[in-house]
Amino acid sequence: MYVGSDHAGFELKSHLVDRLNATGHDVVDVGPLVFDPDDDYPGYCVATGTAVVADPGSLGIVVGGSGNGEQIAANKVAGVRAALAWNTEIARLAREHNDANVVSVGARMHTVAEADEIVDAFLDTGFSGGERHERRIGQLTVYEQTRVPPELG
Repeated sequence: MYVGSDHAGFELKSHLVDRLNATGHDVVDVGPLVFDPDDDYPGYCVATGTAVVADPGSLGIVVGGSGNGEQIAANKVAGVRAALAWNTEIARLAREHNDANVVSVGARMHTVAEADEIVDAFLDTGFSGGERHERRIGQLTVYEQTRVPPELG
C-alpha cells in the first residue's frame, strides 16, 4: 500500500502509515517525509498513483486538507481510480462498485478516528465484480487509453 500527502495532510498521513504498519499492512510512505508548510500535493499524489499502478493489486491513500485536489491529482495517472471518501459508506461503495484503487481523505474534514474508519472501510472492502460495474470501468479504461468517449445511453 502506498500513502502520500501534502503539508495539510502530513500529520494524518504519518498517523495512518504508523497505524497501518502496526496492524500488519506493508506500507510505503511516498512522502513528504518531513513537514514543509509550502509543499504542493500534485507531486506526492501523482507519485502515489504511479506506485499503485506499477504494483498491480495494490491500493493507495492520498491525504490533503479537503482531499479534493489530491483525488484530482491521483486521477491524472492512467490506471488510477481515486475516490474522495467522506464517510465509510462512500469508501465501501468506491471499492465495491468502482474498484477504486486509491482513496482520498481530507484531513481537515475528519477527526483521526473518522479517518481511520474511512480508510479501514476502503481497505476491508473488495470489488463486487458485478457485470454492470465491470462494463462501466471498462468504458473508462478505453477512454483513458484512446480518448474516444463512450457511447451515450
